[in-house]
Amino acid sequence: MFDRYVVPEIPLLLRVARSLTDQPADAEDLVQDTLLRAYRGITGFDGFYPRAWLLRILHNTHVSRLRRRSPLLMFGPADRDEGMSDPAPHGTPESVVVDESFDDAVEQALGMLRQPNKKVIDLVDIEGLSYAEAAMALDVPIGTVVSRLHRARKQIREHLVDQGIGPHRHGR
Repeated sequence: MFDRYVVPEIPLLLRVARSLTDQPADAEDLVQDTLLRAYRGITGFDGFYPRAWLLRILHNTHVSRLRRRSPLLMFGPADRDEGMSDPAPHGTPESVVVDESFDDAVEQALGMLRQPNKKVIDLVDIEGLSYAEAAMALDVPIGTVVSRLHRARKQIREHLVDQGIGPHRHGR
């Protein structure tokens, strides 16, 4: 049963864990703890919705680990103070996306997001989880995922416009 339901979901668990922990080693430890708990609880699993079951275990394991750490370690500074190069105007949308200054601007915009909004962007836009899966991983309602995603995307767009990248909107 473990091989059938759990093993195929390990890559997803690793991706979600990376977005929750921001450290590859911590993500691997989190997944290992999750797999251990899943192995111990597999006899109580009904076979329905294995992804949801595993994401719930991952979330609960993550929360338990955070509670054991001090608040300073939980919310330590992860921001990088990198300078932004002045993006030059480009002729095509494709040239903007492949330009290095675009990558820098996106990284800077992501770094400016509040952690809950950044986690939603990581899970939905980067890892490709559905809203429901992200809600389950974060233990929040789907509406919260939608509103955080909306706010985060808006902040990223505004930052890119402020950097001279993307369409300029009037009356913002």
